[in-house]
Order: sequence, then structure tokens, then C-alpha cells
Amino acid sequence: MNPAFFVDNTAMLALLERWSQHGWLRALDAAFAAFLVREVSDAPPLLILAAALASHQLGRGHACLDLAHTLQDPGFALSLPPEGADSTAEPLPLPAAVLDGVSLADWQLALAHPQLVSTGDGETPLVRVGNRLYLRRYWQYEQSVRAGIDARLAAPPALPETALCSVLGMLFPPATGTPTPDWQKLACALAARSAFAIVTGGPGTGKTTTVVRLLAVLQALAIANTEARPLRIRLAAPTGKAAARLNESIAGAVARLELGGLPDGEAVRAAIPVEVTTLHRLLGSRPDTRHFRHHAGNPLPVDVLVVDEASMVDLEMMAAVLAALPPGARLVLLGDKDQLASVEAGAVLGELCRRAQEGHYTTNTVAWLAEVTGAQVGAELIDPAGLPIDQAVTMLRHSYRFSGDSGIGQLATAVNAGSVEGVRRTLAHGHADLTRLALTREGEDALRRLVIDGAPHATPHKDGPVGYRHYLEAVRKQRPPAGTGQAGIDDWARQVLAAHGQFQLLCALRRGQWGVEGLNRRIAGWLREAGLIGAAEGWYPGRPVLVTRNDYGLGLMNGDIGITLALPAPDGDGPLRVAFPAGDGSSGIKWVQPSRLQAIETVYALTVHKSQGSEFAHTAMVLPERLNPILTRELVYTGITRAKRWFSLVEGGSPAVLEQSVQRRVLRLSGLMQRGDN
Repeated sequence: MNPAFFVDNTAMLALLERWSQHGWLRALDAAFAAFLVREVSDAPPLLILAAALASHQLGRGHACLDLAHTLQDPGFALSLPPEGADSTAEPLPLPAAVLDGVSLADWQLALAHPQLVSTGDGETPLVRVGNRLYLRRYWQYEQSVRAGIDARLAAPPALPETALCSVLGMLFPPATGTPTPDWQKLACALAARSAFAIVTGGPGTGKTTTVVRLLAVLQALAIANTEARPLRIRLAAPTGKAAARLNESIAGAVARLELGGLPDGEAVRAAIPVEVTTLHRLLGSRPDTRHFRHHAGNPLPVDVLVVDEASMVDLEMMAAVLAALPPGARLVLLGDKDQLASVEAGAVLGELCRRAQEGHYTTNTVAWLAEVTGAQVGAELIDPAGLPIDQAVTMLRHSYRFSGDSGIGQLATAVNAGSVEGVRRTLAHGHADLTRLALTREGEDALRRLVIDGAPHATPHKDGPVGYRHYLEAVRKQRPPAGTGQAGIDDWARQVLAAHGQFQLLCALRRGQWGVEGLNRRIAGWLREAGLIGAAEGWYPGRPVLVTRNDYGLGLMNGDIGITLALPAPDGDGPLRVAFPAGDGSSGIKWVQPSRLQAIETVYALTVHKSQGSEFAHTAMVLPERLNPILTRELVYTGITRAKRWFSLVEGGSPAVLEQSVQRRVLRLSGLMQRGDN
């Protein structure tokens, strides 16, 4: 133990303050430690250090501090190096030096302070479970989520198996080219069998198609029961963008459902909702509070809740969702387990799906699936000791979006597998849907051409990828004449927003030459030089803006994107308004005066984290010149899979940055799937 920092709490607080000033800790973390010292003056310095680190983990996505892991890798517990760090700054004591000589037993002994730490009983600000140290609130969230899921797994709904077999057979008739087994059919069966279910899979594996058929199964069974009513079903997503995209895809999937074989087919179709809302709107956000109108004492009036893009749902929100559900309601989560986890603390979907690849289905589950679906599950996916949660998780394993020769599909698969050789081979193959741009060799002019026109080297093909010129021309050339009614103006805004969704530049970082802040300024300058926008700063027609904080008064959520437009007027440009998708699942437009938007930023460049829940016809992703802790396999995979038709990789440094990123995985610490003192 380094005695310089453990003599008393004055030295410890001074160290934490220095770490905070240099971005290694948040100011909030140092303030929390100081608060504990003021409240309990005899707290051991090792406890105060642990408290500050436990607080800091929340900002890095972890639900807790793992004491043993921190002693093995002390630097992991801090944000090292922080973005934009000055390498010439004063040297600071590293966590490894501070914790030198500290044993796990030493740390656990220091935490044995009943005023500040308990195993869950009482109201202590900190909770220790084995080697995990939590802030109480997040321990409670974790307990609530696990209890809510366990309760649903332990109380499966009554299911008429003969009727289920018949409905599944009608919705999934044998077809040539269908993978064997048909995992969409198996997912519907398993989800119908449980009050809690997860359907996970990569892009294009048919998660939306599967859930629509699942809802048809559930409604068909409900309507066939003459004593019952149709189920009350709600659809939700974490962000307005994700809700709008699900609304669009689910409406088409419901319309295409072939239900002629069901006695009440059209009644079933009419009972499947197509409107999607955000989780905040569903639960009823209350301004200036973390609480919602719907909770255990005022539950949602639903029988089935479907949550899409569940990888983005953090621990706190998942606890709120489960608390607001009536005891008998079903919860179905959809999402890609391999995407980046939520920005806030917790990786709920990833934790729940960590065994999905291997199946772990019990022999009873496999026999039941064979009975109701006629499908045989491979022996490699059978585990007699499978857990209850395993029986409620289905991984879709066949991509319908990316064909076997798709560069995007192959690159995503190689990245997800951590295969550097596979990444090299795919990028070198010359796939038509992949572009690789090395700025160290080809320079910034190539990036400028890519951003503006979609192609870095030549005049873009009319049927090829586009850049930002595409939507900016819609802003100028498709503007309706003066005197156009509101419906016509709304149509124009929809066209602009749709055109904007054709291309997006993504960044791994916020700061630095190849981060969001630097690129947004440069791109605005390029677009002004090209005559596509009239200004590079302030408010101007065509400016895309990102909402960075929930604004309940305006009905805008963090992550919503709008485009600034000049309304038509007799003498030219009329007043500026920002057009946002309505965010309520409809195709409506929300018009907002720029002066009313308090938490926004220009968004020519968007972080990969903020892009979750969105898809773009053409996606370009910029990697920085040097490796950074935020660069991981999950981030690269998420960036690639935002692309539907074309993906451009832009490298600010050497290929080693990409290759090292692919070999590093996100580690989110939690105890959601652990029991007792593990």
C-alpha cells in the first residue's frame, strides 16, 4: 500500500481532485468522495477511493466496481487516457502506484464500515456483494431487473399447444430456401411460451418480421378464445429515431402478413398495432425528475410490451419498464446483442444474451419445440443444465439483408468474430458496397469528396452512394412555392428528412482532428465552399441538428435529429424552423423555432454511440489516427451495421488502429446474471 495516499483522507481527496482536473475522474466522482468524508470523518481512505471509483464506473457504463478486477488492472477503473489529453501535462500518480501492495482482503476490510457500506440491508450509500461495490441506487436497479425477469420466467402463461401448433404452421409454411431449422418460427414458439422473451440477431436477420408474426400468433390465440378480448399490445423503442424506423418497418410487415388461413385473419391483422412510441413517452416522463407516471402503483394498461433496439436500454430504464408492467403482462425484447451497449450504466441485453450463441436449450425445451414446430434443434445447442433465461432467448442466425457476397455482411461478421485476417481479406477483395479511404495516403480532399458526393475518387454514379449534397439539394430545389398549405410544407420536410437519412458520417470520438467536434466545423466549411449552404455557423437553411438532452416541453428526446428549413415566403426565404419527425410513430412533422432549442449541436458528424437505432443507405465511419480506449470491436461492428447499402471506412491513421480495435471487446461490469457472492 502506498502510504502517501492512505495516511488520512486529506491526501486521498487531494489525489482524487487532481485526477478529476486531468479528466481521469469526473468532477462528480470526486465530489461524491468528499461528501462521504464530510458525513463520516473516520471512513478509511481505501473506502473513499473505492467510492470514487464506483461512482466513476457509472459514467463508463459499468453498474459497479469490481475490486478484484481493479487490483489486477488498476488503469481500467479510470478513463485513461481521456479524449484530448495533453501528453505534456504534469505527471500524476497512476492507479497502479496508488494501489501497489493493496490486497483484496485489505480492500474488503476497509469497506467493512456499517455507516457507509452494507450487503443491501438498510440505507447505506454503498452496497458490497462479494467483490462488487455498487452505489445503492444501481444495486437496487439490478435487483429489480433480475427479480422482474425471474418472476416472469417462473410464471409461464397458459398456452393451448394444439392451437399454437396450427397457427405456427399457417404463419410459417414450408418454403424452399428457408434455413433449417427456421429460427424465426422457433423464436415465435419460445416467445409465446414465456412471459419474458428475447429475440436477438444481427442486421437483416428478420427480428421485425419475427415479432410481427409473434404478435399475430398471440392475437390469433386470444381472439379464438370467445371469452377473451384482443390483447392490448404496445410497441416502444429507446429513441425517437429508433421508434420512427420500427414504425415504418412494422407497418409494412403487418400489411404483408398472409393470414388467409386463419378463421379471423383480418381481425388478427387489425389487432396488431403499428404505432411505435419512445420508452420515455410510453412510461410518461415527468419534467425535472427521474420518475415516470407509470410505475408499480400505476401500471401500464398493456398485456404485451415489445421493446426494439433493446441493446440501447440501460439498467435504470429497464428497471422502470419492468416496474411499470402489470404482473401478468408479457415483455418481449428485440435487439442485436453484439452492438454497443447503452450509453448509460448497464449492458442488460448483452448480459441476458451472453449464452445465446450456444443455445443452452434443455432437453425438455428441445422436445417441446419439436412437438409444436416440427423442427429439430442441433445437438450442439442442447444443454441439460440450461438456465431458465436460456429457454427464453432466441438468436436468429440467417441474414436476409446481406447476401453471401455482400462486403458489408462479411466485414461485420469478421469484426464480430474478432478476425483480423477476415477483416483484411474482406477489405482487400474489392466489394462494390465497401470503400476504404486512408487519409494518410489520399488526403483530406478525398474525404471532402466523399462527404459531399458520396465517392472519394471520381464522379459518383447516379445509382451509387450519395453524400450530403443529396439532402441539401432537396432543401433548396424541392422547397414549395409561397402560399403552399401546411400539408405541402410537411411533405417537403419529409422529403428532406428522408434524403438526409441516405448518408451519415460517423466518428468514434468527440474530440480531436477526426472527432465530431473537429469534423463538424470542417464539413460545414466544405459545404459552404461548395455553395450548398449559405453559412458555416449559426442558424441557416440545411443545418442538421442533434438534440443532446431530453426536452419534455417540446416533446424532443436526446438523439432526435432535425433539419433547419426556411419556410416559403413571397419575397424569398421566410422564417427559419427546424423540422423533426413527430416521434410518435406517425409520419407527422414537428416544427420548432430555433430559439426554443437549448440543447442541440450541429450533426454533419455523429458519434457511433448516438447513431444506434438508426440506419443509413450509405454510412461512412472515421477512425482516428491513434488507438483510444473507446475503440472496440463492438463500436466498429455497430458503425458498420448502420449501413444498409454502402459502407465507407475512413482511416485517419494506420490500418493497425482498426485491427487492434477489432481485437478489443467492451467489458461491462455488472452482477445481473450472478448470484450470491460471485
